[in-house]
Amino acid sequence: MACLSGSRYWLNAVSNTLKLRHLTIRVSETYCALTLAQKECPCRAPNDGRKRILRKLPDILCAGEPARLFPILADTSKEGRTLSIFLSCLENIPEFGRSLLGALGVRVGARGKLDTFTEVGLQKALPDAKHRPDGLIVVNLGKSTWTALVEAKVGTSDLTNPQIEAYLALAKLNGIDAVITVSNQFTPLPTHHPLTVNASLTKKVALFHWSWAYVITQAQLLRDMGDVEDREQLILISELQRFLLHPSSGVKEFDQMPAAWSDLCATVAAGGKVNGKSESSQEVVGCWHQALDQVTTVLSRQLANHVKVTMSRNEASDPQLRLKNALSDLAQDKCLNSQLNIPDAAAPLQICADISKRVLSFQMRLKAPADRKSTKARLSWLLRQIAEADPKDIYVRFLWPGRSAATQFQLSELRERPEIASADKDGMAVSSFELLLVKDLGTKFTQRKNFVAELVGGASDFHVRIGANLSNWQAKPPKISEGKLEPVSVGADALREQVEQEALDRSG
Repeated sequence: MACLSGSRYWLNAVSNTLKLRHLTIRVSETYCALTLAQKECPCRAPNDGRKRILRKLPDILCAGEPARLFPILADTSKEGRTLSIFLSCLENIPEFGRSLLGALGVRVGARGKLDTFTEVGLQKALPDAKHRPDGLIVVNLGKSTWTALVEAKVGTSDLTNPQIEAYLALAKLNGIDAVITVSNQFTPLPTHHPLTVNASLTKKVALFHWSWAYVITQAQLLRDMGDVEDREQLILISELQRFLLHPSSGVKEFDQMPAAWSDLCATVAAGGKVNGKSESSQEVVGCWHQALDQVTTVLSRQLANHVKVTMSRNEASDPQLRLKNALSDLAQDKCLNSQLNIPDAAAPLQICADISKRVLSFQMRLKAPADRKSTKARLSWLLRQIAEADPKDIYVRFLWPGRSAATQFQLSELRERPEIASADKDGMAVSSFELLLVKDLGTKFTQRKNFVAELVGGASDFHVRIGANLSNWQAKPPKISEGKLEPVSVGADALREQVEQEALDRSG
């Protein structure tokens, strides 16, 4: 029984939830009845003398085992145990596999077959190879096969360039299509990577990344959106989340900025300049992007829908361009900016961290309704939408036509005296509104954990109080006037009579 101690938590988690007497789980890698799906697999006796049932290994492997739902590994092998359980669920919950691989551009249809392996050894090795990949994903697409090496990190372990660049070279040598890394590091898209690697290595081998938080969120969204209908698979995906969310798995979410954050805030407070090319600035921007990904993760789980960071097409295809643009904003304006796309929201959610003022702001912009002529009427339209919102720290900014300067008022003031919005703007009607939640954090802004907590909490708070209640103005469809209800009223004869009568009236 000692050899099973490393999996005790996972086994207990499953057994406490599943009624095993009434449940048949179709998972090919488990023991007992679960091996019935592997009738064609040969047996072999490993060096330790134990007999295992294995499916046939891909030709590119000289060693390896199917990813197991109940891995028998040492207590110290957190990464191996966590990855094995994850890959097993990826393989045996079709919607889960399609969701994660689809984000990489790999379309796994109903006839596609997904196999996963751990403890892999490749047929072709690099000279003086020091690294061994943790896993392999094989997707049989019918006429073609797609393969990917997998490297996983848990806890405080981070990915390193020497290791990942070695895997890219190893993948190229063995004709493998991609390298996928999984760690606690965040990226806005699976096609972006937390490391900057030699570009020549990714010309023939793609490099992707999943954060563990992203994996947990995708599992939750599949459940919330009803995409997994099979009862047994629903139980499996729930148990996967339960396992990954337990501290023993080594999975954690981003919760603090780097040490360079406090130093940067101190430099700005002292009136110093920000060097956009320094390593510390790049580290701060990198963690700012990770913090934003944590925001989207939390909002996605709250809304049961995909919230994403908005970026240009060029930035989506080139992560370095996104980094460069953010560094430019930081150096010039001493601000960190971003924008989130929330499904069906009236507008994108804009977020700004102003380092000089130590202020976090969250805002949305709405176009004023064109069918209302005065600023008072247009403001009434807006205030009705947020009538129940707590006004604390909420401001409304008025954008006016032409070069007229914008004006700003507290929401509480506008509710009591809406006429102040029109002061000094005689004859003008507001063109757009910006609604802002402004959080003046003071010393909390410089504190690494508090900053991230306030960022995540502020985005959620803004959506609850403001964003979820806003709707865009939409023009009503035109109506047919009373005198033109019948088609004959605008026919040729009717129009001729009309213009003749107009001519008579003019002649007098």
